[in-house]
Amino acid sequence: MGTTPEGSSPRTLAEALRSRDDGELAALLRARPDLLSPVPSDLTQLATRAGTRASVVRALERLDRFTLQTAEALAVAPDQASYDTLLALMAGDDGDAAVEAALPEAVTLLRTQALLWGGDDRLRLVRTARELLAPSPSRPSPTGLGPTVAESTAGMSPGRLQEIVTAAGLPTTHDPVSAVAGLTALFTDRQRMAALLDTAPSEALTVLDRLVWGPPYGEVTSSPTPPVRWLRDRGLLLPTSPRTMVLPREVALHLRAGRAHRSPEPVPPAVEPAVSALGEGRPQLVDATAAGQALTALTTVEDLLQDWHEGGPAVLRAGGLSVRDLKRTATALDTTEAMAAFWLELAYAAGLLASDGEADERYAPTPAYDEWLTLTPAARWAELARAWLTATRTSGLVGSLDGKGRTYAVLGSDLDRSATVETRRRVLELLAALPEGTAPVPQTLLARLHWERPLRSQTPSNTLTSGHPADRAGGPVDLRSKIASWTLAEAESLGVTGRGALASHGRALLTATPGAGATAGPETARTVAGVLTPLLPDPLDHVLLQADLTAVAPGPLERPLAETLAVLADVESKGGATVYRFTPGSVRRALDAGRSASDLHAFLAAHSRTPVPQPLSYLIDDMARRHGHLRVGSASSYVRCDDEALLDEILADRRSQSLGLRRIAPTVLAAQADPAGLLTGLRGLGYAPAAESSDGDVMIARAHARRTPPRTPPTPVPDGPPVPDATLLGAAVKAIRAGDLAATVALKPVAADAPQPTGGELPRSTPAETLATVQAAAMTGSAVWIGYVNAEGAASQRVIAPVRVEGGFVTAYDHTADEVRTYPLHRITGVAELADDPS
Repeated sequence: MGTTPEGSSPRTLAEALRSRDDGELAALLRARPDLLSPVPSDLTQLATRAGTRASVVRALERLDRFTLQTAEALAVAPDQASYDTLLALMAGDDGDAAVEAALPEAVTLLRTQALLWGGDDRLRLVRTARELLAPSPSRPSPTGLGPTVAESTAGMSPGRLQEIVTAAGLPTTHDPVSAVAGLTALFTDRQRMAALLDTAPSEALTVLDRLVWGPPYGEVTSSPTPPVRWLRDRGLLLPTSPRTMVLPREVALHLRAGRAHRSPEPVPPAVEPAVSALGEGRPQLVDATAAGQALTALTTVEDLLQDWHEGGPAVLRAGGLSVRDLKRTATALDTTEAMAAFWLELAYAAGLLASDGEADERYAPTPAYDEWLTLTPAARWAELARAWLTATRTSGLVGSLDGKGRTYAVLGSDLDRSATVETRRRVLELLAALPEGTAPVPQTLLARLHWERPLRSQTPSNTLTSGHPADRAGGPVDLRSKIASWTLAEAESLGVTGRGALASHGRALLTATPGAGATAGPETARTVAGVLTPLLPDPLDHVLLQADLTAVAPGPLERPLAETLAVLADVESKGGATVYRFTPGSVRRALDAGRSASDLHAFLAAHSRTPVPQPLSYLIDDMARRHGHLRVGSASSYVRCDDEALLDEILADRRSQSLGLRRIAPTVLAAQADPAGLLTGLRGLGYAPAAESSDGDVMIARAHARRTPPRTPPTPVPDGPPVPDATLLGAAVKAIRAGDLAATVALKPVAADAPQPTGGELPRSTPAETLATVQAAAMTGSAVWIGYVNAEGAASQRVIAPVRVEGGFVTAYDHTADEVRTYPLHRITGVAELADDPS
């Protein structure tokens, strides 16, 4: 009921959709999920929504290169073209086996997405798509073809048309329609056109060669050259304005040997593997390299957040981090500003870093950072990698300008790009398709991405939509290709790839992480960590002490050892092995933190595989002997020491004059400087003072860990509605079918003088007629069509099968809602019997 009669061609897109089965409708909604927001009430509404500009643009942007070329060819083909006509436009006069093999799949895809409908004898591109892809004076066709002869001669005087017909050697006619038809027939006849062009001057053919592949428009002077006049007189060039000529579409197709495109691309370009001379065992080498990069990534993130342990830099008023603070962060991490931006955005996406929300807003680690530190190295990396793969934050934009000429700031609110997630994932999928341990040639990977989404990889002037302001700033921008290039670099730095090839834990990450619109659970991190763990070295519990006051960590250290050593010594260099250097300042730092000399000696003896060098023991003992010999407190501040001679030495030192010292007791000096400044000043003079409390006890200097309130990671910006699952699709198709049944149901004939209700209006009947019809339907078990107004005043049409009628209510199975419902009779506007039982 309501479907297109068998053997006839559908007259509208709605009729074409009505002839589809449930599986085909579900495929349409899966391919174009924006059609489900909200669920259409019937198939007519679905067809209307599928033809809206916004929805068609979104669908076209997701077509691959060949399918888009097919749609472009249909846009310049005659309306209701046959499949053979389309094939001729795609393969040309000489034919193309690859095009012939790929074209049926492209047509099927266009039909599935409701961009094309009709049988093979009458292919109809959706009107909106034709308007977007067909040529116009303001927007050339992507094929490079211009308007047809009929379109180009619209408004031309009959006398001028007669002159063109005569010059072209056609029979004289005073009917403009016949003249246009005659020219069109001439230009589409290969033999007659070849004979006409054989008489053309060579310079005229040169002019045609410049226009044949587009753009088809050319400027002329008020006195055209003889070759241009020859072409103009015979209609091979037609005027669009006093100074502009256009090459008619039929002429261009003849010169192109019937092809709508210069180079049809029916086969996607292959991602070529990079040539390598590493020989056997490359997958193992890739895994080892990637695992090393993963450890480096963990160290970098930990160093970054440890540096901001007591509170990071301030948040800009407009949001984000200042350029100066980004430079400082890059210097602290010993990396470039671009990579520093990447690590900052990664920590932010993983929920380890956020702003504290205070009045003087600053960045700081989140409580989740402390939980993250308790995980194993593999689990910590898995959390970072999962956040990277699913985040829409795009650090590569940092430093570029937006549409208003403002610089994008790291951690700013405008770095989300919905295309980032899809592009990152697709890059990893293409890497995973290569043999294990094989890196791609980057240019071929970018070419493949461009083929898969050509409209999203074009410059803004060629796209169907204006795009994001960032994409319009600074001239042509291929954002998707840039994201792909950034992805390759970020994956290498993060350890997802090694030597350009996808590592085994990178494959696990790709497999275990759901696609766009889905949420990755804890099991994802566990799966990835399980693959990475065997590739990581076990944390070491020892270092190698050397006589030059350095310690070498030949690998990653256990966390307690690394934290203590970071206080006792300064990191001198990083890499495969980390070198720590012991200095008077670093030893004093450990003493300030509450460690005694005996503690430090025991710590080094327990964790060194080599004997503790004598110079290091002397350094610790000397600093411990001097540490706390001077005591600094607050009067404004004071210095006290049992050694009066030492205080005399300080007072006599000219460098101490800025501290404003004076003796107030044999063992006490008062100072004008505050305690912190006094400590710094005395240490600058070579002394080792210790701060003391108001009770006279030595104050232990411990870092104050600053944390933000609990923060959730930033939510990725979706690229349109999520792809619906099977349950939602099934329910949506059922609802659309039921609504369409109510809208298109056939009714029994009524009396000639009675109004015949249609699917576009509610049925009307008197209360007595309504009650009688419903009671009869309940007794016979038949279905009826009713109009119903709910308590909120919303009207709807429903097909129901009454079961019981009593007490002013009718209980019935509602085909529209697919459930049993009860309706008050007084809210039923009318009822009509169906011609056939829908069951």
